[in-house]
Amino acid sequence: MSHTVQTEINGGPFSIETGKVAKQADGAVVVRYGGTMVLATCVTAKTAKEAQDFFPLTVEYRERMYAGGRIPGGYFRREGAPSKKETLTCRLIDRPIRPLFPDGFRNEVQVICLAISADAQNDPDILAMNGASTALTLSGIPFNGPVGAVRVGLVAGQLVANPTKDQQAVSSLDLVIAGTEEAVLMVESGASEVPEETMLEAIAFGHAECRRLARLQVDLAARAGKPLAVRPERRAGPGARGARADAHRAEARRGARDAREARAGGGRLPCLRRGLGGAGPR
Repeated sequence: MSHTVQTEINGGPFSIETGKVAKQADGAVVVRYGGTMVLATCVTAKTAKEAQDFFPLTVEYRERMYAGGRIPGGYFRREGAPSKKETLTCRLIDRPIRPLFPDGFRNEVQVICLAISADAQNDPDILAMNGASTALTLSGIPFNGPVGAVRVGLVAGQLVANPTKDQQAVSSLDLVIAGTEEAVLMVESGASEVPEETMLEAIAFGHAECRRLARLQVDLAARAGKPLAVRPERRAGPGARGARADAHRAEARRGARDAREARAGGGRLPCLRRGLGGAGPR
């Protein structure tokens, strides 16, 4: 059964739909804005790997040429490596969602976003950011979201949410902001001599739009969200973490001391001399 939520941004319909495609993924949504459409999916491992002490989150974003009605040229007629734009969009998706996974959660998570249609006016990157958050919110993966994301432009002195390509060409501000209903999580911007007061207004304006999109995701999760399927494991307490931090600091101090001794003596680092059986410089 499919579910759809919809709102309006900058005079255009913005919708998020789930339940029609990628049903084997833990969470999957199709985000539409104008003629641009992005499929966002997420999956997770049911258990963490043994002795794994980090959170393995993978984010991938690809813009296929068929999204713009084109076929790759050349002999092989295949898509190439990710472009710089795709790599930077992966980072835009990763930065706001990574801190929202609970401490101690070590199961592998993969978030894949694919632009499947583009209208040359609405950039898919913002759709992918919202789609990734929505997919995680629906999936049953422990995630303290959702996250709304929006691009803010300044056109003819007016702040505009999700400006089109034509509006971006005349905008003196390009600001991407992501946040929950409570706080701003990420801001990335470039501007042409915009006053500080205008920048603060743009951040407040963008966060208001982020809150609206986050509430839209909450509404969809109330209809189609899955129950929590994976619970984070309990990890070492603050005392153990503090002991490890002390050990790392002591090791760093020893390394700094060895470096100073090496500079003063003009020889090998003491730790290297110890590894060579006490042999000095040759």
